[in-house]
Amino acid sequence: MTGSANTNKRTLVTGASAGLGAEFARQLAARGNDLVLVARREGRLLELAKKLNQNLGVRADVIVADLADPSAPKRIADTCADNSWEIDWLINNAGIAGPDLLKDRSWRDQQTFFQLMMLAVADLCHRLVPPMADRGFGRVINVASVAARVPRYGGCNYGPAKAYLVALSEELNLTVAAQGVHVSALCPGYTHTDFHETAGLMEIKNNMAKWLWYDADVVVRDAIKGVDAGKPVVVSGRLYRWLDPIFQSVWTRRFLRIKARPDPQP
Repeated sequence: MTGSANTNKRTLVTGASAGLGAEFARQLAARGNDLVLVARREGRLLELAKKLNQNLGVRADVIVADLADPSAPKRIADTCADNSWEIDWLINNAGIAGPDLLKDRSWRDQQTFFQLMMLAVADLCHRLVPPMADRGFGRVINVASVAARVPRYGGCNYGPAKAYLVALSEELNLTVAAQGVHVSALCPGYTHTDFHETAGLMEIKNNMAKWLWYDADVVVRDAIKGVDAGKPVVVSGRLYRWLDPIFQSVWTRRFLRIKARPDPQP
């Protein structure tokens, strides 16, 4: 859906100050969508909003919020309601690499991660999807990961959190697709954004093969095309679309379980 005579319609993007969030904002603005940009960094949000308005002629409003705060989703939804903004596109993109479930001993840090990665997404869907269904149109993209598609050794947080978003998106899509609302979990592989720099993972990134990586604009185009087509899961990138059925194979999962077993003690 590209713009509307209803000037109250908005596309809401979380984690919009950089990376995939900013790219979602740019591509959806190019379709004529007015925006509500959400992130913690006000300066970056205002700069992006100004550029989108000047270059693409769309309205771009800003809500400064940290979705690791349990009160943030309600405040975002209330701000939209107070301004009579009808959210017809919701991009749940905010996220972090997160702590190691077993090694990082602060339970508060674990709870903060769960709130940002899962609870905030469910909360925004809980508040914003029913009005979409009532109006007969909506698009929701929950940014998950290829890491959600296969269990891995170590960490025990990032992949499981993203797997929840896949399961949530699939059930939401089954529930509201008949009412004109499409919900997709976006599962990108390695993507060129500032994610790895922010997470302190640049050394790992620099040592990886270049052909494993996709640009953010490719990932976002795949996501928008997929949700418009009603796909509940969108695996981005030709390489990862080819690998995904292998990841889902019972034989692959059995092999990974064997590889993850600790060596026997002497």
